[in-house]
Amino acid sequence: MDVSLNIAAGGCASRVFLMMKRVLLLLLITGICVPMEVVFGQAAANGNGTSVSSSSSSPRPSVANIGSLFTFDSVIGRAAGPAIAAAVDDVNSDPTVLPGTRLNLISHNTNCSGFLGTVEALQLMENSVVAVIGPQSSGIAHIISHVVNELHVPLLSFAATDPTLSALQYPYFLRTTQNDYFQMYAIADLVTYYGWREVIAIFVDDDCGRSGISILGDALAKKRAKITYKAALTSGAPRSQVSDLLLEVNQMESRVYVVHVNPDSGLSVFSVAKSLHMMTKGYVWIATDWLPSVLDSLQPYDTDTMNLLQGVVSLRHHNPETDLKRSFMSRWSNLNHKKSIGASGFNSYALYAYDTVWLAARALDVFLNEGGNLSHSTDPKLSDTKGSAMNLASLRVFDGGQQFLQTLLRMNFSGLSGKIQFDLDKNLVRPAYDVLNIGGTGSRRIGYWSNYSGLSTISPEVLYTKPQNNSSSTQHLSSVIWPGETLLVPRGWVFPENGKPLRIAVPNRISYQQFVAKDKNPPGARGYCIDVFEAAINLLPYPVPRTYMLHGDGKRNPVYNEIVQAVAQDRYDAAVGDVTIVTNRTKIVDFTQPFMESGLVVVAPVKEQKSSPWAFLKPFTIQMWLVTGAFFLFVGAVVWILEHRMNGDFRGPPSQQITTIFWFSFSTMFFSHRENTVSTLGRFVLIIWLFVVLIINSSYTASLTSILTVQQLTSRIEGIDSLVSSNEPIGIQDGSFARNYLMDELNIAGSRLVILKSQQEYSTALQLGPKNGGVAAIVDELPYIELFLSSTNCKFRTVGQEFTKSGWGFAFQRDSPLAVDLSTAILQLSENGDLQKIYNKWLTHGDCMEQINEIDDSRLSLNSFWGLFLICGISCFIALTTFCCKVIFQFRRFTPEGGEEAEVDEIQPGRPRRSLHSTSFKHLIDFVDRKEADIKHMLKRSSNIKRQASPSSDVQANSPA
Repeated sequence: MDVSLNIAAGGCASRVFLMMKRVLLLLLITGICVPMEVVFGQAAANGNGTSVSSSSSSPRPSVANIGSLFTFDSVIGRAAGPAIAAAVDDVNSDPTVLPGTRLNLISHNTNCSGFLGTVEALQLMENSVVAVIGPQSSGIAHIISHVVNELHVPLLSFAATDPTLSALQYPYFLRTTQNDYFQMYAIADLVTYYGWREVIAIFVDDDCGRSGISILGDALAKKRAKITYKAALTSGAPRSQVSDLLLEVNQMESRVYVVHVNPDSGLSVFSVAKSLHMMTKGYVWIATDWLPSVLDSLQPYDTDTMNLLQGVVSLRHHNPETDLKRSFMSRWSNLNHKKSIGASGFNSYALYAYDTVWLAARALDVFLNEGGNLSHSTDPKLSDTKGSAMNLASLRVFDGGQQFLQTLLRMNFSGLSGKIQFDLDKNLVRPAYDVLNIGGTGSRRIGYWSNYSGLSTISPEVLYTKPQNNSSSTQHLSSVIWPGETLLVPRGWVFPENGKPLRIAVPNRISYQQFVAKDKNPPGARGYCIDVFEAAINLLPYPVPRTYMLHGDGKRNPVYNEIVQAVAQDRYDAAVGDVTIVTNRTKIVDFTQPFMESGLVVVAPVKEQKSSPWAFLKPFTIQMWLVTGAFFLFVGAVVWILEHRMNGDFRGPPSQQITTIFWFSFSTMFFSHRENTVSTLGRFVLIIWLFVVLIINSSYTASLTSILTVQQLTSRIEGIDSLVSSNEPIGIQDGSFARNYLMDELNIAGSRLVILKSQQEYSTALQLGPKNGGVAAIVDELPYIELFLSSTNCKFRTVGQEFTKSGWGFAFQRDSPLAVDLSTAILQLSENGDLQKIYNKWLTHGDCMEQINEIDDSRLSLNSFWGLFLICGISCFIALTTFCCKVIFQFRRFTPEGGEEAEVDEIQPGRPRRSLHSTSFKHLIDFVDRKEADIKHMLKRSSNIKRQASPSSDVQANSPA
């Protein structure tokens, strides 16, 4: 096999020859006319030294040229070189792949230079290759992609991870490793998993670095996080530049660093960080896949190197453990190609390089089997040089390039690195990474990331067999040993000692200055809100440099929406004061936990209600009075029915019995009834009713006492509903959100709203009233109203219910970590009682906060007693049912079965008796009206008559006929 690796490994003569070629190509590019024959003496030759024909006559050629383009002496190149050579040998020795055709590998060294890499790429294209393996540099890939687009030669890169190379602009570029797009989303998930909101990106300022960090910024933005600073390094930056850069980022707030650099020079970042004491507790370092590539190639690990990386978290390409991979790993140390280029280590890029060769070979086999041709032809646009000496005609177009590219895209097989298959964006399917934690003398895997399931401690191969689930609740990683050898997750940010102090906006109020106000003494502001904020700050485990900045002209209260907007626009870092948490504000800033409850209430003038001669009727509602009276009569009637047959007190003429019913009914109200109950059912009903009467009497007495002894206040404004329905003016506090709420939510006309600037204006406007230029009521937040009412001698009261629920909180810029920490501190203040102590220090309560309720609201209604009436009604129903059953049973016994009834009376003894069916209702009523004793006597006599009649019938039956 003719492998031109000798170009890099040859003697001095070969190096001179190589330099001559580079100088020639440089002269060609710059337009200097130097004939190619002067240097080479012949036309460009192919890899076998034969002239290139414009077409191939053989359908199955004996040799197929493929090129490789990478930096031989690099972390990636030292792994990729032996892997590519081994793959070519394996393909050529496999009779099932490309039978009759041998792969001829032509390798060129890019020497980590964009210019030399481009020159080498152009030289490689002179060899009529059908595919190029590489390059490893994304920058060179960008340039060469334009060349292969013109020559229709697929570019198969095993290491160019720049996400922008997937653009439609580069149709012949095909990435055979993982796209950095997925790696950056993995880092974003990692940042979100630990609750960090801000990161600093340290990257090499080239195509790959810039594109990767740009994708990271987009991914973090979707997670409500962000890159606060992009620290760019030049490729191969000297130690002094790295030191200056790290000193700069160390002055910033964020302590989460994402390092996305080249593997050949990346360790210098950690070396400098170690010397600057930036690898200690509180720092977070996240490295992309370049770091595991370096460490894997250094095995066994170097102790000095590992000491630089303690606590670093990194990502490594996930390659499933298969028999094919294990077999290749066992061969690695015996590869002869390894010695030829001085390779010293293995990393995951070796697997991708090996698979790339096999991808090209398998696709080429399919391409030839489908009738493809490896012919090359001259491009007329390159042949017409218009008199220039540039030998562009030596660059030939691969005639079957488009067909071969489509064949590559539809390949599907399992390689050393995993599944080799492309999606619609020409990315490898199932991207996944191992999440590593470096510590001790090596690294340990703490989990996996895949775009199928996110972060997990279960391998992606297992998760692929389960339904997809990317919810945050399923994201898991094992514990991490962070820098400083701690298991505690770093906060991720600090206030640097030489950093700018926190700019805190404080409302410069002219009213209700107990809450917040200007102070001539440090820190420049005072009040309840300031004390709460200072107490919460003192509970934080880190210092917070801060300065209070008054917002407002001091002549009127500031507009609080403007303060919140200024925080959102980065004019302030936070706002501390009586700032209400409302929906519109939460959309642009973050609030802490509320430190005071609030809500809108209505306050109105009140007057004392004069006593009425009919006050004794006020304890009950009309409905309650009617139902109570009806039950008195109903229970009296029931007791009369139950007692009438056996109690002489409930018998007599009809007029007397009606009088008895009414007297007995209402006398039970005072427990003064003189009639005694003798029946069991009557006593049962009376006991239940007396209990109901006791409850009603007690409730009535208590309510009437309250009405006659407690001061009754009234207001013509009943609450927010009556206020909205009227057309009277409404007072609101200057600068309050109540104005927008009343206009936008309750549709109150702005002309009805009167701005009041001080507590004195509150009092004056309410006293004047709407007819004299004042207001009917004031709508304001509860804390202000409590303070206002405590100084008015109870001339005004709140009416109706609190019709909004909200609270006061401290406002911070979106995603500020300080908002979360302060929320915890406020909760701690509330739990230990300090919040109440601060409240008692600044704010006082009067006795005027009791709500004004309407008289109807305080009257006892049926809703409070329907249970008692229900019990009483059921008792009466049971008693009446039992009584009726007893009467019917007696009446049936009184009436013989033979159709003859016993005598109802003795006035007409000769009158024939009627059957039960012909008995009139009148006789039933007459029967019921009789005394119980008479009924029993009649039933006993009827029974005796029947016994006497029975012997006579027997004698007649025994006498002879």
